[in-house]
Amino acid sequence: MTPGQPPPTPGASNALWASTAAFTACFAIWTIFSIIGLGIKDELGLSETEFGLLVGTPILTGSLSRVFLGIWADQLGGRRVLAAVMLLAAGATFLTSYADSYAELLIAALGVGIAGGGFSVGVTYVSKFFPRERQGTALGIFGAGNVGAAVTKFLAPFVMIAMGWQAVAQLWAAALALMAVAFLLLTREDPGQIARRGGGKLAGSMAEQLSVLRNIQVWRFALYYFFVFGAFVALALWLPRYLMGVYGLDVETAGVLAALFSVAASLFRIYGGRLSDRYGARSVLYVTFGMSVLCTFLLSYPPTTYIIEGVRGPITFRTSMGLIPFLLTVLVLGFFMSLGKAAVFKHIPVYYPNHVGAVGGLVGMVGGLGGFMLPLSFGALSDLTGIWTSCFALLFLLVSIALVWMHGAIRHMERVAMRQGREEPLPELPEMQGLGEPGVVVPPRGPGPIADWRPEDPEFWRTTGRPIARRNLWISTYCLLLSFAVWMVWSVVVARLPAIGFDFTTDQLFWLAALPGLSGATLRIFYAFLVPIFGGRLWTTLATASLLIPAFGIGYAVRNADTPYLIFLVLSLLCGLGGGNFASSVANISFFFPKSEKGSALAINSGLGNLGVSLMQFLVPIVVTMSLFGALGGQSQVASDGTQVWMQNAGFIWVPLIIVGALAAWFGMNDILSAKSSFSDQAAIFRRSHTWLMCWLYTGTFGTFIGMSAGFPLLAGLVFPEVNALSYAFMGPLVGALSRAGSGWIADRLGGARVTFWVFVIMIGAVMGMIWFLDARSFWGFFAMVLLLFLASGIGNASTFQMVPGIMRQEIDRTASGVSEADRRLRAERESAAIIGFISAIAAYGAFYIPKAYGSSIELTGAPEAALWGFLLFYLSCAALTWLVYSGPKGMLRSLERGIRNKEPALAHATKGSHR
Repeated sequence: MTPGQPPPTPGASNALWASTAAFTACFAIWTIFSIIGLGIKDELGLSETEFGLLVGTPILTGSLSRVFLGIWADQLGGRRVLAAVMLLAAGATFLTSYADSYAELLIAALGVGIAGGGFSVGVTYVSKFFPRERQGTALGIFGAGNVGAAVTKFLAPFVMIAMGWQAVAQLWAAALALMAVAFLLLTREDPGQIARRGGGKLAGSMAEQLSVLRNIQVWRFALYYFFVFGAFVALALWLPRYLMGVYGLDVETAGVLAALFSVAASLFRIYGGRLSDRYGARSVLYVTFGMSVLCTFLLSYPPTTYIIEGVRGPITFRTSMGLIPFLLTVLVLGFFMSLGKAAVFKHIPVYYPNHVGAVGGLVGMVGGLGGFMLPLSFGALSDLTGIWTSCFALLFLLVSIALVWMHGAIRHMERVAMRQGREEPLPELPEMQGLGEPGVVVPPRGPGPIADWRPEDPEFWRTTGRPIARRNLWISTYCLLLSFAVWMVWSVVVARLPAIGFDFTTDQLFWLAALPGLSGATLRIFYAFLVPIFGGRLWTTLATASLLIPAFGIGYAVRNADTPYLIFLVLSLLCGLGGGNFASSVANISFFFPKSEKGSALAINSGLGNLGVSLMQFLVPIVVTMSLFGALGGQSQVASDGTQVWMQNAGFIWVPLIIVGALAAWFGMNDILSAKSSFSDQAAIFRRSHTWLMCWLYTGTFGTFIGMSAGFPLLAGLVFPEVNALSYAFMGPLVGALSRAGSGWIADRLGGARVTFWVFVIMIGAVMGMIWFLDARSFWGFFAMVLLLFLASGIGNASTFQMVPGIMRQEIDRTASGVSEADRRLRAERESAAIIGFISAIAAYGAFYIPKAYGSSIELTGAPEAALWGFLLFYLSCAALTWLVYSGPKGMLRSLERGIRNKEPALAHATKGSHR
């Protein structure tokens, strides 16, 4: 027990574990038709819809009875009511074995379903033994009784094969009756009943208990449970049939595999309760819905055969999810469902301590109705469409609606709080705010969104701001590193495709290497403005999770040499999701740090994020040489030199790392409420000339880094075929990333404009050296100049970013002199963040134009020198622009960077610079 928390009531441990065992037995009975229904279906020749109705009928009874059973548990005591429920359900289950027609079985199933009503009784009974601070964990343990579905799926198929489905019903009924007796012997009355009897008080009437259900928010809250619990029950019932129909498994195997889902979706409910107690239910629900959207999307795509009319005739290929990937995805879905079930029930006894039965019963009823309606819908969809995966398409639609609805409610309340000037964080599950019983005050928990953020205040920064900012910085950096790795993974993959049987031309390969840059740069334009709209924490979580799509796609596509070029083009474009993340990442982090540390912070975030390119180019050539995932990863390919490679590992290696990053972003990052603004507020940057000038300069630095990262491996392999360039390709991005991460302090100390000018001078010399060594046919001289180019571009990436806040502060002071100092500072910070995100978007097109320029130059002239001469002219223009507008004698940043404190000259320079 945590120090300072009130202890549970005596007898709480016995009550919790006995109730959990009882609920496990009830759940085993409640889902019994998922197994014996298969035998009945074959015996009576039922259709899919009739089977779905039979399986769902007990769920209907158990759901509808939950409200009244919960109220009776409040009135009469949960101990006696739960024992009565078990005895009634045991009798109905025993009588089921004597039914011999479909109508009789439906009637019997209605009686069996009362076992499901035991849930609301148990919630009412258990919650009264524990203090509010421990109810999430306690109810999570009790809710793990859902594992009873797994008990039935593990054992019932073997009993049914050996003795018939009637024997299963009889044995399960006897076990439930014995459990009812044991429960009465091991437990005591709950504290509420004892206190009521001691004080001579009467229990509340049915009408009084039901009065709280007039709150429309309670019904909306209950609908979240429709997915996390209803879909769990539906899948627990439907999976054996699905596995037999799709993968041709026998009933024993299908039952055991389906039981694994029930275990994952049940036992981890305990962990969900602990997470809800520690981090808050709202965070857990966000992660639950987000990951469920991803899993159901993957599961809903049906096996498909594509026929493309190619130049040399039809090209046919097939996509489908094998049994092992299906099981893994379903287990992940079940895990997050289990967390969500605990999160939903965390707040009921807190907000409604005197109406747990009614509110918990309603929430449980709606969730249980999902368990009734969804199997029926699954069967009907299967009959109507003839597509097995239609059941997961329906779940994808449901959870998407739940996620959007919940987020909309939360954002609405945040906006209302901001308009009313409130600075306290919102309570968990804010759609419940203002509800509950009179006198029950639920304090907010967890940091939540941050309303008071003053990084320029030295005392605030020292005592409060710096630890929060650094935590957000390191999580953002990790996620950005993964984003760069996925974005540039084609730079290594395309160089190996010909060796494993893909017959693509040189120009086609350069297109594959270049398209991630094109899509990533385009997405950055939009991503740059999304952090102030959605909030940094949510957007970082979603953007990181989106990387799973190209990671899985690459892993599946490269396994088959018949995969059409069109599919590779689509996956190449999807890798741009990683490139888009940079704009939102730097825009978000720029809000957290004061101007004096902004250059270093952005350098660390961007530089170590850029390191993902080097990490990928170092790691992927290694992991593709080994069977890293065994049977899960698929079979190897034979390269042209006779060696075995597992090219799919280039995509699959990032999947677990991405999942960790998405979870870390949600549970570890913050939103700064003052940073939130609409797109129209941020659109002011497009009217400022400095926005476009900085786009040009940052394209010269970051465009070079990312473009050379994408193009160098393939270029070096073509120009110097005698050298294994892939062994050295990672060194360039490594140098560029480390120089960016380690040089931010130089720009903070000397001035970004001064450093940027000399960066372009060095880059001009490096390109001239590349041209010289190409003519001399010296790989090592050429490679040394490439490293110098990477080094200079990394330093320039940091210095150009450092210029933006100084430029915008002078611009805002000049154009909004009548506005207060605080408002000018806030506007400068918002526009600086938007500009940083936007210029990173434009510069990212370097990942497209540099590889494409090399490819076009080689195709037209037979050599890459023409492209290099073009780059040389571009760097000359960047150096001249930096000198004339920012760092030279008349540059707007000259006075600021040289420490002149006279504001008038600085203002005069700013005015002149703004009209260039």
